[in-house]
Amino acid sequence: MKDKRILFVSSEVVPYLPETELSSTAFFSAKNAHSKGIQTRIFMPRFGVINERRHQLHEVIRLSGMNLVVNDMDMPLIIKVASIPKERMQVYFIDNEEYFKRKAVFTDEDDTLFSDNDERAIFFAKGVIETVKKLNWAPDIIHVHGWMASLLPLYLKEYYKEEPLFSDSIVVTSLYNNAFEGSLHNELAKKVQFDMDDASKSAVLNEPTFINISKSAIQNSDAVIKASATLPKEIEESIAAIDIPFLDYEDEMSKENYLEFYAQLLTS
Repeated sequence: MKDKRILFVSSEVVPYLPETELSSTAFFSAKNAHSKGIQTRIFMPRFGVINERRHQLHEVIRLSGMNLVVNDMDMPLIIKVASIPKERMQVYFIDNEEYFKRKAVFTDEDDTLFSDNDERAIFFAKGVIETVKKLNWAPDIIHVHGWMASLLPLYLKEYYKEEPLFSDSIVVTSLYNNAFEGSLHNELAKKVQFDMDDASKSAVLNEPTFINISKSAIQNSDAVIKASATLPKEIEESIAAIDIPFLDYEDEMSKENYLEFYAQLLTS
């Protein structure tokens, strides 16, 4: 595994957001890979609650400046970077004033989902891929964590399917029991279809619930990991119904078993 490249894409990562099962697992899985000589890159959204001064974020001018099209609108992409203290691991932040400046993550002060979370997820997925293209850094494995990152597998398999940089990349999705109430904007599928030739690929998103967004990630991944001890029944059934490599849950923060799973995927 040494000298392999793993791209970690997560909606949450400690120490930039509070410690949760998701943010901790994303961090420790990347840290463990990095400590074994694997080249790693971590991407997450630059939510407004992240203290840029404390964490020493700075904009990368050579990577910023492009516009991403989301639902026929040009949205400026800003890339910031920081290093996790003591770990020497770089974290790239996908930023946009419209989507990520607000001092909150997914919900407002009434705990209501932001109405543009669907567009934020599209922007995040496309922003990660376009930035990795600019870096010209071909990952052997792309490991996705969190529902806001869960459109990435679909975009890689469809919108960017002709992109040679990712032609050999293996997409792994970790599934967590971190469901949100209700659904995202009811036009999510339509907004995704703006980028896709085949509308059937985004049909599962016609009702953009946590379950269906997770199903989309499963359907477009090469392997899945059960990252929480329990998952919603429908997600468990979706995993069982698809014939791809699967790693069951283990309560071990170092995630040593992830490295073995990566190695199996790369040699199969």
